[in-house]
Amino acid sequence: MSRPVWQRVAVPLVAILVVVVVATAVLGVGLTRRAFPQTTGELEVAGLSAPVEVVRDELGVTHLYADTAADLFTAQGFTAAQDRFFQMDLRRHVVSGRLSELVGEAGVETDKVIRTLGWRRVAEQELALLDPDVRGYLQAYANGVNAYIDQQGSPSRMGLEYVVLARSAPDYQVRRWDPVDSLAWLKAMAWDLRGNYEDELTRGRLVGQVPLPQLGELYPDYPVADHPPILSPGEWSPPARRTGPDDADSRGGTAGAVRAPAPGETVDPAERARLGEAVAPPGPTGGLTRDWLADGEAAEALVAAGATLDAVPRLLGAGEGIGSNSWVVSGEHTASGAPLLANDPHLETSQPGIWLQAGLHCREVSEACPFDVTGFTFAGLPGVVIGHNQDIAWGITNLDPDVTDFYLEDVDGDRVLRGDAYVPLDVRTETIEVAGGEDVELTVRESSHGPIVSDVLDPVAAVGTDAPLGGVETSDDYEVALAWTALEPGRTVEAVFAINRAAGWEEFRDAARLFAVPSQNLIYADTEGNIGYQAPGLVPVRRSATHGTPPGFYPAPGWDEAYAWTGWVDFEEMPHALNPEDGVIVAANQAVARGATPFLTSEWDKGYRSTRILELLTDRIEAGEPLDVQAMVQVQLDDNNAFAEVLVPHLLRLDLDNDFYAEAQDLLRDWDLTAPAEGAQSAAAAYFYAVYANLLETVFDDELPPDLAATGNSRSMLLLEDLLARPDSRWWDDRRTPGVVESRDEVIRTAMEQARLDLTRDISKDVEDWTWGQLHQVRLEHEVLSGDDVPALVRGVFGQPARPAAGSSAVVNAMNWDASTGSFEVTSAPSMRMVVDLGDLDASRWVNQTGNSGHPFHPNHTDQSRTWLEGGTYPMVSGRDAVLERAHHTLTLTAAPPG
Repeated sequence: MSRPVWQRVAVPLVAILVVVVVATAVLGVGLTRRAFPQTTGELEVAGLSAPVEVVRDELGVTHLYADTAADLFTAQGFTAAQDRFFQMDLRRHVVSGRLSELVGEAGVETDKVIRTLGWRRVAEQELALLDPDVRGYLQAYANGVNAYIDQQGSPSRMGLEYVVLARSAPDYQVRRWDPVDSLAWLKAMAWDLRGNYEDELTRGRLVGQVPLPQLGELYPDYPVADHPPILSPGEWSPPARRTGPDDADSRGGTAGAVRAPAPGETVDPAERARLGEAVAPPGPTGGLTRDWLADGEAAEALVAAGATLDAVPRLLGAGEGIGSNSWVVSGEHTASGAPLLANDPHLETSQPGIWLQAGLHCREVSEACPFDVTGFTFAGLPGVVIGHNQDIAWGITNLDPDVTDFYLEDVDGDRVLRGDAYVPLDVRTETIEVAGGEDVELTVRESSHGPIVSDVLDPVAAVGTDAPLGGVETSDDYEVALAWTALEPGRTVEAVFAINRAAGWEEFRDAARLFAVPSQNLIYADTEGNIGYQAPGLVPVRRSATHGTPPGFYPAPGWDEAYAWTGWVDFEEMPHALNPEDGVIVAANQAVARGATPFLTSEWDKGYRSTRILELLTDRIEAGEPLDVQAMVQVQLDDNNAFAEVLVPHLLRLDLDNDFYAEAQDLLRDWDLTAPAEGAQSAAAAYFYAVYANLLETVFDDELPPDLAATGNSRSMLLLEDLLARPDSRWWDDRRTPGVVESRDEVIRTAMEQARLDLTRDISKDVEDWTWGQLHQVRLEHEVLSGDDVPALVRGVFGQPARPAAGSSAVVNAMNWDASTGSFEVTSAPSMRMVVDLGDLDASRWVNQTGNSGHPFHPNHTDQSRTWLEGGTYPMVSGRDAVLERAHHTLTLTAAPPG
């Protein structure tokens, strides 16, 4: 799998790095120890008004105790920088479009894209919108980071990475941190969780080359009858729809979007008849067809579409596996009589990991200092993103609404067509400073819809060539603008602080009103016994530009204001629920509700994970077995493959030609459908997934261009499940065998035989030697110093070796792999796991993917990884007595004298 440009910047530095590594070994890791944090005694920190106590446990988790909110966030900024400064600095360079200042010419293309999107410019606008207290929190955090920068002095004392980068940027000096550096990070988070950007781009490029019905069939409807949405009709239904011109929503737009197909339904038949068969809606309406897929021009277009993403940074991850599990159960179903809440976001793996664990405690909670919160934070952002305070707990999963739209723009010089007239574009010039090179001047153009991204991404520009309009290819060429909710100044960071101090459901919902991007499923529980769900965020209201498809399914004509965004879905119309009758809420990226009002997206995760979680919880409840923390952890580790229940019977009923193949087939007869890394069931898992990968290749990839190759995740499963019920579908034919038309059973038999040969070659002829963990491994690698082009010695210093991993794609323990890469290697995984017990907060459990430290050779650099991989957890304590009982180091931060 190719890595983005910014992740390949370190390749020219390998030679100097090898020298550093050898010298480090000889000198007893002296270079790295210079950057290790001081964790005992006293340290003066500029900006503090009174002492702050920093208690670190054996895992390096910091609990901070302060008298004022300003002191608390100053200390958070200081201690986060102690542990993760290089990660913070790298990310602020990326999200500000200043990567070239750190790595030289290799960062220019990334900087062009980010400057065009204008992430930092938007963050600067957001700062002025925030409540004065929140601006003060951000400034206090920046003060703490700057105190660390002043204390350390030179970059080499802040991280070993700076020693490496000194070759490309010898005069690099660390800039001081400011509040906008923290706000801009939210843009990167929103980018990675932005919805259907890739799919819309791909579809737009293929219009005219692929009939709409066939293209739509690769995007099946959500199976609402088999995989329940988050909320049932009895738990939430939309308010009366308002469509009049005077019906304004609470955020400045016109309420009520044009109705789109709901999950599990198609366009009204009368409407389809009026518009003609050429505008059939997306979804498997008449069986999958595929003659158009042999078109070489279509394949070339898809390759180009996918290439757009390589120049854009991915800090949280990308792909179909990016998502999360979360659920909450009420006290009527628990051993303690109080709610239990679980969360494990599925994001890209890295070393160090995405999350930093911390506790933020005002010594006396008051209106002036209202925080007593423990959980997972982002290094570089104050506050706690996921966790609990003393009254409530919350978790998040990606709601994944469609919040990006491409607009075709008729541009004449620096003017753009609107209606019948041309109006000026907004034009600005950006200067990109390049370490070791000449400055680069960049002209950025924006229309009323957003930045003209075709100026910096050639494959996006290809969407405007012979551009699609109304589902029909034209001979006209246009520029392409990107509308994206994260480019609207918002107050999401204010929502983080408001949630951190919320004391009940209404305060929690008030905080959620401020949560703009990325739009997330918020689950809730409190110590009073309540549980709840809220969908927040900016979701645009607009019409579809292509009849018979949902809004935003294809690019729209920018000059026609009928297709412009007219506002945001009113917060009161966003789905929410408090204390549902069954006492269970599961939010795992599936559809939110059965209806299509408000319209959120048509491209949900297909619900295999969420359905399995609900099944496991319901089985326990119906059996009268009260749930406890350990039971919740066990659900998080479940790796049962629900789709295997459909496929395995087809694999077992075939008679294979000889004992060599039948020996592997026999493994499935006693298989329990799980995916352990090793053990009695592991050989069967290895064989099943090898068969599945071969089946996807034979059925789909023999004719799908690379960027539509089946990934093996939930959409692939749903497509294949549909085909298994239709043995005569032409999709079963393998186009690589001209003159022969294969049937379903022939293709399945071939996949089984090829899987046997693959595992014999890759592992052993003896099926008893096979394990899933030999194929399915996770690499925790440095964000920059990674990849096969970096020597293993170097990767070993900054990352971790590959390890066998249980789990798989579209199972609860979502150790995702991507079948289109030809590898079973983990591409995304639970970035952490957390279970909160609202009856006894100190009985809560958590684990991080790596460790809290970003410094190689530090004891907390990788210390949680093995526990995380094996499914273990640690106590998530928050009460002062429990924190002190686990204290390993105590540091006192004191106010520095004036000047």
